[in-house]
Parts: sequence; C-alpha cells; structure tokens
Amino acid sequence: MSFFGKLGLITLTATVMLAGNGCLPSDSSPQDEEKEPHFILGKSRVNAMDYAGAVEAFNEALEANPHSASAHFQLACLFDQKESDPAAAVYHYQEFLRLNSHADNAEVIRQRIYSCKQQLAADVLPLPSAPAAQKQLEDLAEKNRQLQDENEKWRAYYAAQQAAPKNLPAPANLAPAGSAIPDDISTPVANPTPTPATTAHSAPKPAKAHTHTVAAGETMAAIARKTGTSLAALQAANPGVTPKKLHVGQMLNLP
Repeated sequence: MSFFGKLGLITLTATVMLAGNGCLPSDSSPQDEEKEPHFILGKSRVNAMDYAGAVEAFNEALEANPHSASAHFQLACLFDQKESDPAAAVYHYQEFLRLNSHADNAEVIRQRIYSCKQQLAADVLPLPSAPAAQKQLEDLAEKNRQLQDENEKWRAYYAAQQAAPKNLPAPANLAPAGSAIPDDISTPVANPTPTPATTAHSAPKPAKAHTHTVAAGETMAAIARKTGTSLAALQAANPGVTPKKLHVGQMLNLP
C-alpha cells in the first residue's frame, strides 16, 4: 500500500474512534430529538389527554438531552394551552427560539410570548374599569363623610362633658346616636392576661422548609413534581446543580 493510502486509512480509523467515543460534535436534528423515548412517551400522553403526564415525560426528555428544542416547544404549548402556566410557557418558548433561532414559526412564537406576558401582567396587577373606579371613589367619599359626622358628634359630646359639673351625669342626648359610652372613659381598659389556651392558639406556626434532600432514585423532574413546583423554577433556584449528577443526601433549594 502507498504512503498516502496508509495515511488515509489511519485518518479514517481515528475519525471512527472519535465518533464512537462521543468526541465529535453532534448536532441533533428535530427528527432525532423526536425519536428520544421520553419524547415519544410525551406525545402519546398528549394524544391520551394526560397533560400532566406529558409534561413529566417531556421534562425527562430534556434531562436526557438539555438541547432538545422539540421538547421545549412541546412543554411551551402545554403550559400555554393546557396547564395555564404562562411563566413556564414563556421560559420554554424562549429556550426553543434560542436553540432554533431560524424556526419557520418564530414570529408566531414571539406573539405567543407577548400574549403570555400580558396574561402575567393582568394576573399581577388587575386594573379596574373606569365605571368600577368611579364607584369605588364614590363609596370612599361617602364613608369619609360618615366618619367626619361621627367625629363631630364625639367632639360635641366631650366638650359638653368638660363644661358640665363634675358630680352630674352626662346628658344622655349628647352622646352620638348608636355609640356605646364606657362607664369611666378616663380609665383605660387593661389588656387581659393571656390564658394558656390563648397562647397555644396564637403560637407561630413553624416555617415551611425551603430545601429538599435528594433521596435514592429521585430526579429533578420528580422532585419538582413532589414539591409542587415546575422544573424550570427548581433549576433556576439551583443554578450550580447538574440534573444528571444528583446524589443521595444532596440539598436542593426550593423556589
């Protein structure tokens, strides 16, 4: 064999070995991502209308391949249309665009992101309509007028008490209508001594734990489901934790 023939054979052998060891870059296509077993399971659960189970399956697909744009897209659609979680939908839509910036439906996805953000803003700060705001102002003005009238009645009552002889009872008609007058307004009422039963009821409740200790066999997705949060929020609360490298006894922060 010639020198160049031997050189080509050596190069080919090295390339095959590198590919077998996973050292070459692997840009998975959408078709490859959709062949992942957890992704296929998620699609079957969507067809069966098991949306919570589909979310779990697609999250596990992301644990297997964190760069799966297809899994992010499926999760975004579920949180947007089925699970009513606009914050999670925005996160997964944005991750899909980051991983697949040249997607044909990129403009439609940006419109969905904008719509989800509007929904979040409406949930956080609902604005009253103009007639409702006017009615609230009128109610507040009426309540303020009633308080001012009550204050004037009390002023007149105390002024009459100061002017009346000390040994004579206060005239009953000077008290504001419907107001209760204590027997001795100059003596403050002492606070009652708290009983053991009262103290027991008023004892502060222990604060809820904000950490979770990893048990055997647990994954990030399972922990998020167990603690009632989303995988995205759990990962955001633990930026230095690698989902695939959890170990028993590891402490995770809860959102």
